[in-house]
Amino acid sequence: MAASPTVSQVVNSRNFLTPRHGVITLFGYGIAVTVERGHLIIKDGIGPERIQGRFARVGHGLRRLVIIGSDGFISLAALRWLADQDAGFVMLERDGSVLVATGPVGPSDARLRRAQALVRQTNISVEIARELVRQKLVGQEQIARDRLTNLAVAETIAAVRTSLDSADNIETIRLLEAQAAAAYWGAWRSLHITFPKSDLRRVPDHWNTFGTRKSPLTGSPRLAANPANAILNYLYAVLESECRLAAVALGLDPGIGFLHVDTDARDSLACDLMEAVRPHIDAYLLDWIHRQPFRREWFFEKPDGNCRLMASLCVRLSETAQTWGALVGPVAEWVARTLWSTIRNSGRREQPPTHLTQVHRRAVKADRFQLPLPPAPQPPRVCPQCGASVKAGKSHCAACAIAIQRQDFLKFAEKGRLAAHTPEAELKRAAAQRRRHEAQRKWRVWEHPTWLTEKFYSEQIQPRLATVEVKTMAETLGVSITYASYIRAGRMRPHPRHWESLAKLTNVLPD
Repeated sequence: MAASPTVSQVVNSRNFLTPRHGVITLFGYGIAVTVERGHLIIKDGIGPERIQGRFARVGHGLRRLVIIGSDGFISLAALRWLADQDAGFVMLERDGSVLVATGPVGPSDARLRRAQALVRQTNISVEIARELVRQKLVGQEQIARDRLTNLAVAETIAAVRTSLDSADNIETIRLLEAQAAAAYWGAWRSLHITFPKSDLRRVPDHWNTFGTRKSPLTGSPRLAANPANAILNYLYAVLESECRLAAVALGLDPGIGFLHVDTDARDSLACDLMEAVRPHIDAYLLDWIHRQPFRREWFFEKPDGNCRLMASLCVRLSETAQTWGALVGPVAEWVARTLWSTIRNSGRREQPPTHLTQVHRRAVKADRFQLPLPPAPQPPRVCPQCGASVKAGKSHCAACAIAIQRQDFLKFAEKGRLAAHTPEAELKRAAAQRRRHEAQRKWRVWEHPTWLTEKFYSEQIQPRLATVEVKTMAETLGVSITYASYIRAGRMRPHPRHWESLAKLTNVLPD
């Protein structure tokens, strides 16, 4: 069955010549990654959408090569080229699962791996699991308190975090984490998801809220049934790949974890490292939901109700990889240092190398400054009316902005009319009219200068009023700013009693 035109898998005008945020994402058909004369050659797409990128070994700016799907090939020489340039290679499925994640491999110390394998027999594994969960609960508490404004949930998570200090086994830590997760995701359940008004008729009802974290299709977060959970699953997959790359770079085995149970379908250590960084991804998604609507064409629904992401959105989400990798680095190095502390007679060095944060190198150079954290790329800005792309600093597209400004002007005009006819406004207007009539009554025409005629005012005074400030004119005549602007523009002619004052303001004297 052909895809609907509204959810086309093809994205026009793609350009891979310059990596965005250090990431190149391939998702088309006939993907080919090879090396030709020392250059990395990337080909993607079919027909007129076929794109070819060529990257030299210097100045390429590539940090991650992400492939979505399984149509195409990558050569061994291309993998070697990526490894030599300290660039990671990640292969993801469309449902967000990690198929392959490989990157630069650091020097592997057998003692560190042996300590990692034997640490489950000591209390060090409980210490590592407790610290990872503690960092996760701190982040969840802050989100519940500051972004979800749910103080009850924040207090519940804080109480669980306090109980975590006395947990002396992995099973108790898992139980406390589950209790906090139940309260935390319960606060997300009623979170409203916005779509442009033009997309509302094509959006299923259950897409309008975050809902439960467990999918009705699987009873777990897998196979999400709405866009928000699908985005969260994909971002977690990007984070998982970064955690695996970080573990391998430090010489750790990504499959031997402490908190998660060992299974054939995942890397337990990578899942452990994810726990400390998950709240950062949650905050990123939550800020996105509060600021920008989702577009219907970013998602498609499978026959069983599974919500999947379109390739164009996957590309934007993959660009956040460097941010999550920078957050995982300190956590992974702390785990490595903790494992290293269990090794007796560690030999010539006291601490494992810090390939991710370069802490040791900066310490040798007496550099106290930390590496800057790369900010996560901003989500695509969308017009809340029609769903069109919006430039930075704008809230609506150009077409919708005109209509909205017209509506706002009519609303403000209506408010102005109502404010102008309140009892207080009527009293002020009546008092001003009485003062004006009293001034006109006291004015005597025989006291008016004979030279100050209507013709003199029109020919000598009126043209020179453009040099007088409106505020000065209003204060001199005792009238409003609006009336003074009408006088200066010639739209209204003031009472003859004001002509002499205006002649003085413009320095006009009779011959």
